[in-house]
Amino acid sequence: MRHAPVTPNGDLIRWIEVPGSGPRTRLYLHGLGASSPTYWAAAAAHPLLVGHRSLLLDLLGFGISDRPADFDYTMEEHADAVALALRAAGVSGAEVVAHSLGGAVAILLAARHPELVSRLVLVDSVLDPAPPMPTPGSGGIASYTEQEFLAHGWAETEARVGPVWWATMRLAGREALYRTTVHRGRGTVPALREQLAGLPHPRTFLYPQADGVPAGAAELEAAGVVLRAVPECGHNIMFDNPEAFAQATADALAGR
Repeated sequence: MRHAPVTPNGDLIRWIEVPGSGPRTRLYLHGLGASSPTYWAAAAAHPLLVGHRSLLLDLLGFGISDRPADFDYTMEEHADAVALALRAAGVSGAEVVAHSLGGAVAILLAARHPELVSRLVLVDSVLDPAPPMPTPGSGGIASYTEQEFLAHGWAETEARVGPVWWATMRLAGREALYRTTVHRGRGTVPALREQLAGLPHPRTFLYPQADGVPAGAAELEAAGVVLRAVPECGHNIMFDNPEAFAQATADALAGR
């Protein structure tokens, strides 16, 4: 395990590093309430994807990283914290593979620190704001006030999201989970879609075939974003169809 301080108080982002002999470095970013070593270990070890240095990094507030209660956890702050960790690790021009909320962080990382990123593979990434809703997942979390979530929403969320998601969500700092969820729901300025469209980096967006093409597909493709459907999967593409995911990601990283 490796780490780097990313706040003035010295709070640490931590990551698991897989060594490789290839010339490129890959950064894997997880989704909301997840952890990269859990969600990305099998993918990073797949025969189609091994061979390059890989950082399975947990965002501040999640997984094995520190959970400061005095951090705002905006999407921009997450991206800047990741940038500090990459610089501490001596990484530039990383190939970033990012799932869901991690995709939003990856887009901002590329927009705010373009020299740290060479290519993006967004795995059913967040692109749009999400209103609070009394349902499982981010909408349900954002339907509370922070005080309500810390008092009783945490336990109610456990009952709603189920054991698979809760296995990693329970590792998150409660303030980190709530604030990240709220900021994810509010979106960014400029909007994530606009920032993604304006990036010069090669970009691929993987999505579940069963969901149909993403909203705004024509605009994304016109901006140079490659859209690729992955069959027989849901939102957690890397879990649901690991072989198809590895092939699609390997093709994207090779520019195919």
